[in-house]
Amino acid sequence: MRCYFLCATEFEIIALLNCYVDVIVPLALPKLLTYAAPHDMQAAVKEGVRVAVQVGRRKIYAGIVMHIHSKTPPYATKELVSVLDSDPIANDLQRSLWSWVAQYYMCSMGEVMMAALPAALKMESETRVSLDSGWEDLDVDFSSAEADMLHALQAKPSLSIEELSAAAQKKNVLPLVQQLLSKQAVCIEERLSSAGRQVYETAVALHPAIKSEEDLNALFSLTKRAPQQEQLLLAYVSMALPISYSNPLKVVKKELLEKSQISAAVLKACVDKNIFALYRQEQSRPEPTGDSALAAVPELSAAQQQAYSSIRSHFAEKQVVLLHGVTSSGKTEIYIHLIEQAMAQGKQALYLVPEIALTAQLINRLRKVFGRVSVYHSKFSDAQRVEVYRHLLGNPSEPALVLGVRSSLFLPFSNLGLVIVDEEHENTYKQHDPAPRYHARDTAIMMAKLHGAKVLLGSATPSVESYHNALTGKYGLVELTERYGNVQLPEIQIVNVAYLRHKPSGKYFSPVMIKEIGEALEKGEQVILFQNRRGFSPYVECKECGWIPQCEHCSVSLTYHKHSRRLVCHYCGFAIGVPHRCLACEGASLETKGFGTEKVEEDLRLIFPNAAVERMDFDTTRTRSAYERIIADFESRKIQILVGTQMITKGLDFDNVTLVGILNADAMLSFPDFRAGERSFQLMAQVAGRAGRRDKQGRVLIQTAQPRHHILSCVQRNDYREMYFAQIDDRKELCYPPFVRLIEITLKHRSEQTLLRAAQALSQRLKAVFGSRVLGPVAPLVNRVQNRYLINFMLKIEREKSTGKAKELLKAQCDVIRQVDEFRQVEIIPDVDLM
Repeated sequence: MRCYFLCATEFEIIALLNCYVDVIVPLALPKLLTYAAPHDMQAAVKEGVRVAVQVGRRKIYAGIVMHIHSKTPPYATKELVSVLDSDPIANDLQRSLWSWVAQYYMCSMGEVMMAALPAALKMESETRVSLDSGWEDLDVDFSSAEADMLHALQAKPSLSIEELSAAAQKKNVLPLVQQLLSKQAVCIEERLSSAGRQVYETAVALHPAIKSEEDLNALFSLTKRAPQQEQLLLAYVSMALPISYSNPLKVVKKELLEKSQISAAVLKACVDKNIFALYRQEQSRPEPTGDSALAAVPELSAAQQQAYSSIRSHFAEKQVVLLHGVTSSGKTEIYIHLIEQAMAQGKQALYLVPEIALTAQLINRLRKVFGRVSVYHSKFSDAQRVEVYRHLLGNPSEPALVLGVRSSLFLPFSNLGLVIVDEEHENTYKQHDPAPRYHARDTAIMMAKLHGAKVLLGSATPSVESYHNALTGKYGLVELTERYGNVQLPEIQIVNVAYLRHKPSGKYFSPVMIKEIGEALEKGEQVILFQNRRGFSPYVECKECGWIPQCEHCSVSLTYHKHSRRLVCHYCGFAIGVPHRCLACEGASLETKGFGTEKVEEDLRLIFPNAAVERMDFDTTRTRSAYERIIADFESRKIQILVGTQMITKGLDFDNVTLVGILNADAMLSFPDFRAGERSFQLMAQVAGRAGRRDKQGRVLIQTAQPRHHILSCVQRNDYREMYFAQIDDRKELCYPPFVRLIEITLKHRSEQTLLRAAQALSQRLKAVFGSRVLGPVAPLVNRVQNRYLINFMLKIEREKSTGKAKELLKAQCDVIRQVDEFRQVEIIPDVDLM
């Protein structure tokens, strides 16, 4: 034996040793699963590659290898089924970030993996596979096993991995699926394509015979006795508003079926009835701009140059710098100069924005300067996201610029030099459901630390936490106090509308607001109106008995959407038709209460019949093309009045907007949250900043019944520092961030009584460990969502205490409750750094 070892090659010696791999599987498991690597796979196994593993008796998953070692586990291990990649698809820096996110935000590595990878890179037993539309035209050879699988897919258009295994009579078909994917013969969930091959999708539009509103009403009459067809038609109408009968909007078939929760068979029946027509269209994809006609990097003003130099000076000593620049001060031009510097050094740059809408305007500006810019967000297809992912993975040393939302943090950067977090104060950077419940700003800072990169946080209204970190020296601070080109800040007028409370519920426009809108339109100028509530009205009420329609699954009233003629729950999507009579007293007097963006849009069309009015909210921007169309039409002045929710407040730049109206400031100011003052200031200051961004001074009208409110005074004077110091004093006194860390613990269960008992048991354990640092249990404002009751706790941890130790103690107490038989089905969800 000794002679054998002396003669053996190094590979043979390694193969004789036990080899184990710790694998991340896409499940919420408390730890990694360990598998044995068979001798014939050991050479192919690398950290970061995908491997097919068996979990339980039947399920097969594609997991990621986290560690390779020779330590024998104290239990019998299963063997790897196969190795799916020749090279890692998650690099060392990515996996380090995943590990930090899982530890810091108290979730599992599997949950982080599910958030980090595009869907096409996550395969499991339930993953569905279908034939690619052009597979028969491929000039490639298929093995007999691959041909058998293609034959099975011809018999049935879509099969799960598990069904394919049965059809092919093979225990593991993931390697075969991977081979067919690489040959572009099949696709997973959404179509996968290579960079040069166009992908097609099916779109739905009204049948060409539908030429008027009378024709559309006839369709509703036709579908009245077929409720699913009617629901499908309503879903289409809500997605295609405003309806154009000459050129009806083509809605992606998959998105329409998902929105309506209706089967493809119902759609086919509608097509047969000439309600809809189907179209095959090219799937939109990000178009890289060639380098031949690149524009010069924009010149900086004296103030911008000074800010740019200060940022670079701070970067010499600090990893993170906060750029506090007033609206329209030209922060984007400074970002472009910093990106150019990073890419000139051969580095990669990540430009984070809080809303998909912002990418539509930014992409053109960035491509004019840098050429190829990769865009990454959920409105792109999975094929397009995989394309960006694989490009970064395959070109690790190539300078690159990625523009994206929070999910782009998980891309496979390997040479990152700069991260820009624009509008860093935005709460949309925080993921709430599902896990991982991470904050993109803080995760970006950690990712940059792993890469040795720099981070620039930018905002006209920084978060209290970031500004506190800057004032205390943790971050560098650069202030930009003047608008680009010395454009004046808008004049802000507070309009007292307390008297409107005694008017009919439809009266919410003050005379001043109507007069100012009319004058702006007469001058050919544009108007933005902000109302932070979508739908037509928050609820309807019976005038006789006070009955209000409620969601069957959540403890909220249903929002009235007039265009779709539905009452909709904004928490779970439950919807019903508008009842003709009260379901409690059978009275016929149902009236709408309050107002949302849909009602504002309708009323504006009545008041200003010749004006082009458009609405920008979640309902009108469900697709990427809808975002881009609205923004492009407003930029080209086809739209005169734009009504919207929060998404119109976030960094959009329009040069002809001279009037901004905030229709209801009181809803924000009165919200029961310790951040209400800060967020109200941020929202109002940001939306006000859309006015007068070029050569004309803008005007802002804020309607409120509390004209003397301190926050409104700060907004009117654009005094961020006064708002900040007032907020920081309150938070220090009441022990809120940035002086403590907050962890919210939410318990969920279908039985309210079981939930109450679990909450009481957990309360006793937490208070025994943490004492007065624990607040609760208390039911939230909406205490039932999707048939699950909710109860919250809040844990405050002082900054000087060990947060890691506190999390360990918290997890231990939660685990004790989970092990009680009665409470095994109670979900216990920690949310670290609650926003």
